[in-house]
Formats: sequence, structure tokens, C-alpha cells
Amino acid sequence: MTKQEIFDTWLTYAERDLDAAGVMFESGRWFYVVFMCQQSMEKLVKGLYTQFIDEAVPRTHNITALMERFEDRLLSVIPSEYNRLMKTLSAYYVSERYPDYISKAGEQINKDEASAIFRQTKEAFAWLLTLKP
Repeated sequence: MTKQEIFDTWLTYAERDLDAAGVMFESGRWFYVVFMCQQSMEKLVKGLYTQFIDEAVPRTHNITALMERFEDRLLSVIPSEYNRLMKTLSAYYVSERYPDYISKAGEQINKDEASAIFRQTKEAFAWLLTLKP
């Protein structure tokens, strides 16, 4: 696969996850809105990683750590609000999918927070796409 094909694959999955966040929002599943936003951004950043570094993407879910590996190669500075969003989303990665854990995590997210994170994720997603070399 070429770098472009690998990026396109990551992008396809990232877009699907962003669409899923919208479906979760419409159905009132606030925790899953944020989780799918995290998944979407992680996959897009991993796609960008393949463009700026190489195809061997690290097995991490920390979006900020991935961005830091190639941010010196970007033509523009990452806006502070997007840095904050990436840190917030990284905190919502769920490595444990047990019902009691998800239930407790879900209680911490309300509609307003889910809405704000979803809106910010869509904005950051569009901005990140402009970075692709």
C-alpha cells in the first residue's frame, strides 16, 4: 500500500466514527458521543502520522502524544483549543468496556458537554485535514 492508500484507509474509519458520534448524539447517548469523537480524532491523527513519519503507527490512544511526534513538521501551529480538545478526548478513551465502568463514566457527561465536544471535534477534524502534505 502507498502512503496515500494508508492515509485514505485511516480517514475512512475516522469519518465513520465521526458519523457514529452524530448518531449517538441524536439518540442521546452522551458518553458514546465523546468516545466516538475520541476514536475519530485518533484515527485521523494516525492517518496524518503515516504522512509525516511512516506507516508504522504507534499503538497508542493518546492523540496528543501522536501529534507531538510530527507537530514540528506542520506548516502551522496547532491552535490551543485543539490541543485542549485532544487532551480531553484522550482522557475519554475506554480501555475497559465493562458495563459498570461505562455507566460511571457516562454519568459524568451531559448533553451540553457532549454537544460542545462533538462541535469542537468536527471543527478540529476539518482543520486537521488541511495539514495533510
